Amino acid sequence: MRQGPLAGRYPAVAAMVTFALIPYLALSAAVDPLVPIITESLHMSEQTMTLSSGLGNAAYAVGTVLAVQFAQHLPQRRMLLSYAAVLVVGSVTAAAAPNAPAFITGHILQGLATSMLLIAAAPPLTIGFPRDKLKITAVIMNMCVFGAVALGPFIGGVQAESNAWRPLFWIVAGIAVVALVLAVLTFEDAPPADRDAPRDLPAIVLAAVGCTAAFVGAAQLTSHDFSDLAVTVPMLGGLALIVVLIVYQFRARRPLLTVRTMLTSAIPVAGVGVALFAAAASVAATVLTAAVFLKTYSPVHVGLLYLPELGGAVIMAFVFGFVISRRAIHYLPLVGMFLLAAGIVVFRFALPANQPLALLGSTLTGLALGATVAPALFVAGFSLKSNSLQRVFAIIELLRAVAAFMVAPIFVHFATRVSSDLVEGTEIALWVGFGLAIMGAVFGVAVYALSGARPQTPDLDEFLDGDEPAWYSPPLLARLRSNVSVEPPVHHPHVDSGPSVDRSVHAGAGPVLLAYDGSDLAAHAIAEAAGRVPQSVAIVVCVWQPVDLGFTPVDDQHVDADRASDVRRAAERTAAHGAALARDAGFEASSVAVEATPTWRGIVAAADEHDARLIVLGPHRRAGLLGHLEGSVASAVAAHTDVPVLLVPEPEESEAPAAHR
Repeated sequence: MRQGPLAGRYPAVAAMVTFALIPYLALSAAVDPLVPIITESLHMSEQTMTLSSGLGNAAYAVGTVLAVQFAQHLPQRRMLLSYAAVLVVGSVTAAAAPNAPAFITGHILQGLATSMLLIAAAPPLTIGFPRDKLKITAVIMNMCVFGAVALGPFIGGVQAESNAWRPLFWIVAGIAVVALVLAVLTFEDAPPADRDAPRDLPAIVLAAVGCTAAFVGAAQLTSHDFSDLAVTVPMLGGLALIVVLIVYQFRARRPLLTVRTMLTSAIPVAGVGVALFAAAASVAATVLTAAVFLKTYSPVHVGLLYLPELGGAVIMAFVFGFVISRRAIHYLPLVGMFLLAAGIVVFRFALPANQPLALLGSTLTGLALGATVAPALFVAGFSLKSNSLQRVFAIIELLRAVAAFMVAPIFVHFATRVSSDLVEGTEIALWVGFGLAIMGAVFGVAVYALSGARPQTPDLDEFLDGDEPAWYSPPLLARLRSNVSVEPPVHHPHVDSGPSVDRSVHAGAGPVLLAYDGSDLAAHAIAEAAGRVPQSVAIVVCVWQPVDLGFTPVDDQHVDADRASDVRRAAERTAAHGAALARDAGFEASSVAVEATPTWRGIVAAADEHDARLIVLGPHRRAGLLGHLEGSVASAVAAHTDVPVLLVPEPEESEAPAAHR
């Protein structure tokens, strides 16, 4: 395995991610005061400049899907090097552009490379290092995305004050070069994620065509009315294709994006929804007010008015790092939405030129940005297994790009058309943004309440190990569905000493619960239990969950892991096979398949439902110093039930495959 000299060193990898994400994100927020200078220098119209930004943002959105697809089939770290190289090429092309086509090409490459770097580099930084680094990663992610955006207006204003634009673009190119160098120094070869994954060309086409059309249509608002076909056809058509993409991925047999898992689970839906509302509402607090302030102040003065946004983002980044391992992480996005609403109200009364209120509004907005999108992203990610994090980031960034970047020209157009007075029109638009912020807060609270979701302290060890999500997320709207449980039982532990003592377990009142996941080791546990438990009634339980299954199917029938009905039927067949093994061993056995995440919750729930007097598990022996410890599922079951647990270890000579636990 080829490695760079700084491979595996957290500071170097974190610096690489930082320098990779900052250039385009900061530039996207810095370019507004530079528009007159760039258009004059490159002899292009304001409409063409807006189109350039729209295409760059579209490329950013499409890059999230491309990065996930490439990660499945191509060496991931080599692709990261390629993305960093593309960022350098795009940045140099834009900085040296002699004309509009070259500038637009460079800007598109910058947007495309940045999102691909985010998807390729951020998840490994999050889950590829020990738990104590996760707080630092949270701060870095917040600063990279929202610190860079908050700094944009100031650096754009400073550059505009000198009546030039290329120095800033060359600085951006230099930062991109540093990112590429760090990518080489931290290189650590990694194989593709899943060579057997399908090549989902329809998803890529839908994302590319949909995002491009939607952003181009919105960009046309610079010189067209909303009712013009040049606006409505591409914009609404593009949005329709993005919706088709989501539906297609939800129903696909083997989807590229884990849409089904996210949209059927309460906490991820709440996280994604809050992120989208925050992205859309924040536009009103920055883009619109900046346009009004520029009527009174110079670009650098306006940049100074927005500089407190950076301070607010920095403060909240550290707050996020502090709460990421605590239950308070659930409340942070909600606090952020109310801060955003407050910031928008303050900006409303800061117009047309109240500097103290503008500084206060900027501070509140910076705090809000740091408290909403990145925390909401992690709240959604923690609700799934860590191996889904890359796809979670991709889905959220795709939708966030649409919500934030496409809404901006719509808000600007609305403010200029709703009233002949720009200040009055902006004030009305700000109230719309305020409404979006409040709606986002209400949406998140409603999803939690109607689904029975509760703020929980994340189990980061389980999450980083890849065994289970960081917490339990109930099915979406579970409280409105009578056949869905929202609260798995939790009991006090009691562990039987069966594995180390050769004795029989005497009969009691209820049945024996035999956990069976289709593995040879689970079958061995059933056979061994028959010798320890006299003739007895047994319930064989197979726990399943969509996408990750949680068991090994016992037949050759095709199972679509993303289709819940397929997984349930396979789990029922597996449980029935386990019951047959139990009957052959002497039990009077029946079977049941239980949907639960994580697996131990299903076992504990089944034991509670059937009043089991004993739970039998076959934990898997691990190598090295951990060789005599029980498996993670067995440990969790023992820690969450007061039913005695019989652990039947695998025999020394066993060559059984590891079970899907």
